[in-house]
Amino acid sequence: MDAATPAPPATTAVSPEAGAVRLAARGVTVSHAGSAAPALADASIDVRAGELHALVGPNGAGKSTLFGVLAGDLAPDAGDVVLDGAPLDGIPPRLLARHRAVLLQQNAVSFPFTVEQVVRMGRAPWARTPAELDDDAVVARALEATDLVPLAERTISSLSGGERARAALARVLAQACDVLLLDEPTAALDLRHQEDVLRVARTRARDGAAVAVVLHDLNAALGVADRVTLLARGRVLATGMPSEVLTAEAIEAVYGQPVDVFPHPVTGVPVVAPRR
Repeated sequence: MDAATPAPPATTAVSPEAGAVRLAARGVTVSHAGSAAPALADASIDVRAGELHALVGPNGAGKSTLFGVLAGDLAPDAGDVVLDGAPLDGIPPRLLARHRAVLLQQNAVSFPFTVEQVVRMGRAPWARTPAELDDDAVVARALEATDLVPLAERTISSLSGGERARAALARVLAQACDVLLLDEPTAALDLRHQEDVLRVARTRARDGAAVAVVLHDLNAALGVADRVTLLARGRVLATGMPSEVLTAEAIEAVYGQPVDVFPHPVTGVPVVAPRR
């Protein structure tokens, strides 16, 4: 990185003010060879400190493409992505790994590592830094948060798909970043652990982290997100409060499925119910 390119600081001793934009994409376009239409067209999004931001939309809407761009794993054909004001593609990988953590849908582990060893891999960016002294405590907290303490000595290969997904999340939590990108983190989980994962993500946001989550479950988005971005056909259609974006009319227009949206009788949180 040259001297003219700003970079995030090496530590995060000072927490960003709630609502501050941590990660942003501006006018991002991504095209795939052989496809007539772009996978993502002129998309913009802000991921803010202290908020859980859900990316929702039907299959093929562009959610995973936008996620890949935000993570830095996919270079856009046009547009810009910045982390704390610094161009994402100019930040050295090791420094980037100290500021944003990414949970992908697929997290294959080929060797017989134990769960604790996999979670401890999340501490790699902090090797040979003062933060290395916190490794044991951070790993222990990540195992506890994901209900993996009883499985810590089990090999990853012996776990169910849902248990492996929780181990992958624990590794991301152990990375101790305050920008978290989670791609469908509840997909392989049972009901209890789905709620546990969403609770962890929401808690991290409440503690000041900027959290972006790809979700298929619209009720989960309505229940836990502070902000929602709705995508369809590679475009951002709307961004705002969940109850303002995920209306019955918008959902039917995007998903092609009539629904009713009404307040939960106990919590008052909007609930989506397909018309059958």
